[in-house]
Amino acid sequence: MTRSLYSKFILGYLLFGLLGFITVATFSSKMTRDYLIQYKADTLYDEANAIASSCSSMYQGKRMDTEEITFQIRALSKYIQAEIWVVNRQGSIIMDSTNGTRLQDTISNFDPAAAGNRSYSIGQYYRLFKEDVLSVSAPITGNYNTYGYVLIHMPIRQITQTQNDILNILYISAAALFGLSLIILLVFTQTVYLPLRKITVGANEYAAGNLNYRIDVNTHDEMGYLSDTLNYMSDELNKMESYQKNFIANVSHDFRSPLTSIKGYLEAILDGTIPQEMYEKYISRVISETDRLHKLTESMLTLNSLDAKGYLSRSNFDINRVIKDTAASFEGTCDAKHIRFELTFSDSIQMVYADLGKIQQVMYNLIDNAIKFSHHNSTIYIQASGQYEKIFVSVKDTGIGIPKDSLKKIWERFYKTDLSRGKDKKGTGLGLSIVKEIIQSHGENIDVISTEGVGTEFIFSLPRSTNF
Repeated sequence: MTRSLYSKFILGYLLFGLLGFITVATFSSKMTRDYLIQYKADTLYDEANAIASSCSSMYQGKRMDTEEITFQIRALSKYIQAEIWVVNRQGSIIMDSTNGTRLQDTISNFDPAAAGNRSYSIGQYYRLFKEDVLSVSAPITGNYNTYGYVLIHMPIRQITQTQNDILNILYISAAALFGLSLIILLVFTQTVYLPLRKITVGANEYAAGNLNYRIDVNTHDEMGYLSDTLNYMSDELNKMESYQKNFIANVSHDFRSPLTSIKGYLEAILDGTIPQEMYEKYISRVISETDRLHKLTESMLTLNSLDAKGYLSRSNFDINRVIKDTAASFEGTCDAKHIRFELTFSDSIQMVYADLGKIQQVMYNLIDNAIKFSHHNSTIYIQASGQYEKIFVSVKDTGIGIPKDSLKKIWERFYKTDLSRGKDKKGTGLGLSIVKEIIQSHGENIDVISTEGVGTEFIFSLPRSTNF
């Protein structure tokens, strides 16, 4: 049987209270009793010495009024609630505070040194009492001799009563303190346990697939931070789930279209629908659709590799040379559409620190896009300029442009604007996603400026090489 964290906390709290009470009751009771006994013994000893001093006067040749001393003994006895005796060296009681009821009584086996080094003794004092008493003894001296002793006996029950009164105050204070400590339990319940319960319920909901569940913990502490983090996680997972569904739908659509065409052309060739003299035309279309599938597969593999960390292989290279070489690779396509490049560099050599192969792919995708959506007899402007520790690269065309409502979506995988669908029949919709992934993996940014019917400009930054 599992126990909740809260039940464990309550159990620990109660156990702490119980053990604390037992500890206080045990040690404080003993300490209080020892203190009271020592305190009373010292007080009684002082009183016994005072009486002994009065009694010693007659042994020093001074006149002593025994009735007066007896009166003082009886008054003091009532005040301190103790029994006072005056005994001789043999242990015979010659004076007491009980109106003479013990007069001429003798303490058998009387030994004034029985207490040893202690100034007091506890017991029934030679069985003369029916209960335990605290007894102190002070010698009566005169002329350098000891003639007797003053004994004071206080019932231990008086000390016990005082002890209980003190302990009752202590116990009441401890109980009040324990009661006030319940505030800590209440605060723990409100600030830790209840939010934790909500977070646990939310985690179970997420585990069950309910990513729309919201954890309602509105505190400005670790619990609130954890709640916000889990809510953010659920939002991101929800977006990821939606993205995966769209991704699968887009991939299925983009694969199904060329596969359907390939299947249709091949079946038409096999069943004779397409005459033999037209085989070359339709086989060329099959090859074109196959190339489209190959390009789509390569793009997906590229995105998959970009999702993995640590894939970059950085080096120092001249971005001007990369731009020139990439632009030259499109010479045939540009000649067919009568498109020319205008390259502008702020310096003859501009070294950057980046992944050469990945940046070549960025330039290829951006220039390929610019050519696709440019009009015949137009110019594509490519510029590279340095500013402080960055190199900024711009690829600008004067083509059809991007609608305003599509600017934020062009970076999404498989996204194509309505204007581009008519122009880019062979596109996969992954080119700009790959470009953004590569630039962001370098810790840099890429922006787009576009006006529908005027043209589009992509600008991205790269870190300048520090070793050049």
